[in-house]
Amino acid sequence: MRGAMMTQGDFIRNVTWDELRIGASAQLARSCTVDDLILFAHASGNVNPLMLPAQDGAAEEPMAPSLWVGSLISAVLGNILPGAGTLYLSQNLRFGARVHPGDKLSVDVRCVELREKPVAVFEARVLTSDGAVACEGFAEVAAPVQTIVLNRNALPPLIVDHHDHFSKLVARAEALQPLATAVVWPDDRNSLAGALLAAARGLIEPVLIGPRAKMIELAAMTGAPLDEGWIVDAVDHAESCARAVELTQRGATRAIMKGNVHSDEILGAVVKKEAGLRTNRRVSHVFAMDAPTLDRLLFISDAAVNISPDLSAKVDIVQNAIDLARACGVATPKVGVLSAVETVNVAIPSTLDAAILSKMADRGQIRGGVVDGPLAIDNAVDADAARTKGIASLVAGQADILIAPNIEAGNMLAKELTFVARAEAAGLVLGAKIPVMLTSRADNERSRLASSALASLYDHWRRTGAAAPEARPSLSQAAE
Repeated sequence: MRGAMMTQGDFIRNVTWDELRIGASAQLARSCTVDDLILFAHASGNVNPLMLPAQDGAAEEPMAPSLWVGSLISAVLGNILPGAGTLYLSQNLRFGARVHPGDKLSVDVRCVELREKPVAVFEARVLTSDGAVACEGFAEVAAPVQTIVLNRNALPPLIVDHHDHFSKLVARAEALQPLATAVVWPDDRNSLAGALLAAARGLIEPVLIGPRAKMIELAAMTGAPLDEGWIVDAVDHAESCARAVELTQRGATRAIMKGNVHSDEILGAVVKKEAGLRTNRRVSHVFAMDAPTLDRLLFISDAAVNISPDLSAKVDIVQNAIDLARACGVATPKVGVLSAVETVNVAIPSTLDAAILSKMADRGQIRGGVVDGPLAIDNAVDADAARTKGIASLVAGQADILIAPNIEAGNMLAKELTFVARAEAAGLVLGAKIPVMLTSRADNERSRLASSALASLYDHWRRTGAAAPEARPSLSQAAE
């Protein structure tokens, strides 16, 4: 800005009418994002599908509402020149080039006239990165007459529920061959619909083991496409679990999906010695959480299988989680081993385990990731919290994986993220020769679809040693 505005650190001072001079100018650079369009739609009530990301027939590449573009002029006038205390009197605008998510914009305002105090007139223009005029016009304002100093970071934070890491996983998995999957007792609407949706998207090739008549009836009620050749009739849960294990033993299927049965029934069948599906690893569960506040997936283990794991079990829990994160495309996962505090305390056994796990990773006994602990949950995921506590770590503040000290802590953490923070959850049981999808009755179809994608990506990684290629993003995803 060229004029009288003053800044110092996080504070900014306005320009009063007495200080304002003709020719004073200010600029602002801003990129248009998909979140901007969603927030503007909520604030204005304008839900024109041309101006929202692709959904239910909306435009593949949305455009920004013209008044959103015009509002950037208001941001310069209200924040920079003249700044705090400015009030609009009138505004005329002409709109030219259309703006889309991903476009970089420059906003310029210049004082062209000083009228009777406190009135001032500004010429304003918004240009795209290639110099096209997106918006131009004149603003008449009442400039401030008193000095005001504001904290430039005073606006409270806002969470836009527009995270979609799961769609990227599903897109990756769709490029692979469908994963032959034994679905155990899918005799309720949710479990059958989830399996059929995953089949329709090409993620799995299902073998539906359960009551034939009931499954046919449910499919007819929901309108979901069901190939009766997928069905293997079974009389009860025990037979269904046994048939699923038998199919994987002979290679007819490479994954198991939980239907309307208890997790213990499936896992009991999988880990039986005679099933032949055990490995030298401890079986553990890994949640993949898609949280609206994070720019990445967050993996949590173990929240569903191991009640109070000892150090030996935690080694396998960490390794299983690292393997799944790598299968999902995280090149070198950062693992935060959690406790109540971030310092080693002999009175808190989980801090000792965390320190040992960290050193084992340093020595190559845990492979493929960077492990650090003990870390408390705040400094594991929040960089500011880590800096405040003076923690120097490659993991602190940026963990991809969180390892809970026991099942209570892990389960509460995962469910708090789901039901309080509005995260979406998918998950797998790992450590056996095949991945097991332990979907919950509370899971929606999207979570079940994501669990199928996890299984497919993990199976690909196990067989090839490499993560599946990242799918080419849609225009709306590329703009984010």
